[in-house]
Amino acid sequence: MLDTDGLAKFSMRRLAAELGVTAMSVYWYVDNKDDLLELAMDQASAGMSVPDVSDESADWRDQVRELATEYRKMLVAHPWVAQLVGRYLNIGPHSMAFSEAALAVIRRMGLDDRGVTGALNAVFQFVYGFATIEVLYRERCREAGVSEDDYLKQVMGVIAERPEFSKQYKEAAELVEARGTESIATIRNQDFTYALDMMIAGMEAMQAR
Repeated sequence: MLDTDGLAKFSMRRLAAELGVTAMSVYWYVDNKDDLLELAMDQASAGMSVPDVSDESADWRDQVRELATEYRKMLVAHPWVAQLVGRYLNIGPHSMAFSEAALAVIRRMGLDDRGVTGALNAVFQFVYGFATIEVLYRERCREAGVSEDDYLKQVMGVIAERPEFSKQYKEAAELVEARGTESIATIRNQDFTYALDMMIAGMEAMQAR
């Protein structure tokens, strides 16, 4: 229900109707809506795979990429989760397993505690922001009834008609043209990989200090 209808339309009453039970009966299992949403967040985290942190031969860079990719996939698959990050403790077993794996991988870099928290924030706040914008863009396209690629063309067309934005349009058009016939989805995936690689390179530089 959260995946299909979104957080704004979710209620205990609607959930009860979907299950074919009374609203009060739902409270036999959870104390309140907040508890239920936190459980739902943990269930969403269950779909994320984690690397084998006990494998000492594994490259921490590859494991960071795996964790970042899994986190992005989860946020995109469950758009409502992004709205709840930071609102709850999120200490369910699946969420904690992912957090534990992320911490173990980053610690393998040999950074001090300040460096570890900085690296964790850099990676996962980047992914959070990237995935949130991805979700919002997709939702806007659905609302407009157009594909992601057609929506970009429409946006570029609107900017082209504004003479005060001629410089910005020229620069944006050059960037779009440089990507050729690649789809928005392909460009997005390439940009995610490139940005993540840049971040890992920065982490390596910090590691070498």
